[in-house]
This record gives sequence, C-alpha cells and structure tokens, in this order.
Amino acid sequence: MKSMTGYGEAAQNVRGARVTVQIRSLNHRHLDLQLRVPREYLSLEEEIRKTIREKISRGRIDLFINRYAVKEQAHKLAMDEALVGQYIAGLKQLKKKYGLAGDVSVTLLANLPNLFHVREIEIDGANERQALMKALASALKKLEQSREREGGHLRADMETQIGHLREIAAALETRAAENGIRMQKGPGPEGQNGGEIANVVLKGDINEELVRLKTHVGALAKVVREREPVGKKIDFMLQEVNRELNTISSKVTYMPVTQLVLQGKERVEKIREQTQNIE
Repeated sequence: MKSMTGYGEAAQNVRGARVTVQIRSLNHRHLDLQLRVPREYLSLEEEIRKTIREKISRGRIDLFINRYAVKEQAHKLAMDEALVGQYIAGLKQLKKKYGLAGDVSVTLLANLPNLFHVREIEIDGANERQALMKALASALKKLEQSREREGGHLRADMETQIGHLREIAAALETRAAENGIRMQKGPGPEGQNGGEIANVVLKGDINEELVRLKTHVGALAKVVREREPVGKKIDFMLQEVNRELNTISSKVTYMPVTQLVLQGKERVEKIREQTQNIE
C-alpha cells in the first residue's frame, strides 16, 4: 500500500551543467501530471511523462526540472577569423593607398567590432538526456520510498479499524442469535394493566447479511496488505460493507443491534477518509 503524498529529489552533473529533479505527489482521483521543464529538455517531455506513468497510477504529480550551467564551462570565446582577415587586408590596403604610417597590431584589432563573440557551450544532447533520466529515476525511487512509508502508517490505522469491524460483526452475530421476540409490559387483551404483549423487534433473518459482512471485512483485511494500487478496491469493498450494515439496520429495530450498526458505519467512514490518501 502506498500513500498518494510524498516527495523525492535528485541531481546529476554533466559537462557544462548540473541537472536537478524535484517531484512531489498529492491526493487526486486520477493521475494528473504537472511538469515544469526547461526549454533545453522540451523534446524529452513525453519520455519523462511515460517514465512517471510507469511508476505511478494515481495522484497529482508536480515535477520541477532545473538546469544550471556551470559558470567556468558555460561559455566560450569565439573569434571570427574570416572577418579578422578582411580587417587586416583592408587596413593594409588603406595604408598603401594613402601612405599611412603604423602597423596592424593586436591592440588595434581588439578595438574593432564583431571580431570576438562570447557563446554558450552547446548542449551535449545524449549525455544530458542520460543525466536527466538518471536523476528522474533516482527522484522517483525516493518518492516511492516516501509514499510507502506513509502508506505503512495508513495501513496500520486501517487495520485497527478493520479489527473493530470484525468485533462488531461478531457482536451482531451474537445479537442475531438472541430471541427475536421481545416481551414488554403493556395493557392485556382485556385492557387490564399488568398484562404482557409480544413486541416483534426482528423483522427478518439477517444470517445472510452477516455472512457477507464477515466475508467483505475479511477481504478488506487482505487488500490493505497488497503492494499494488488498492485505493479503488478499498472504496468498492467499503460500499459492500456499508450495504450489508444498512440491510441489517432495516431488518432489525432492536436497539443494541442499531447501535452496533452505527458503530460499524463510523468505522467504515474512518477507513474511507484514509482511502482518499491511498494510491
């Protein structure tokens, strides 16, 4: 059993950059992926989505990917050699034509426009993809571990509630075995005080409902131990448990039984609240 809430993060270094992945999951009826991906990795977005869907089936997933350029490796100086040649040739031609003094120097060239450009280092696509996917896998693993830890706490609480449901089912069985005809004091046939009349408080046999109730509770106890996504299964079984409790309540007007049914419905509601957090 896994909770739908959790967090994981990881990072990888690659030539010229550092890639970080942060992933957070929240409660949601379906799988809702919200990605924040830098422009350098937009082409990998569908692959990222596919990787997440293979690991997670339910919940809102917020994914944040950042790429930080390493300062000393982020840029490089590029020289336009063709333009340098043209400048030198032009200056020599100018000197010869007009009889000018002086030589073409580095200082002179350094002051001429557009000879040098500072450019960002081109992304190493294959290596950055590998680094990104490795960081994503690591962050997902940490997220799963976080969800499993929280899921363990939720399972323990559910099992406590299921234990109470077992006790309630056993108590209902005991009550059902009691005499269905209860006697209470009231006017006798001739209207005299002190007589007794029969007050029928059980309207029908609830044995079948009790059998199904115990079966559903037993199945519920097994489902919460499964490792696969079980949220929808638990929802369905809780509906079945509630149905049997409602049927028992409609057939029986005996107050102790009614109280047990109410207790059972309270336990079902507590499990249902926890199910909202289960994948």
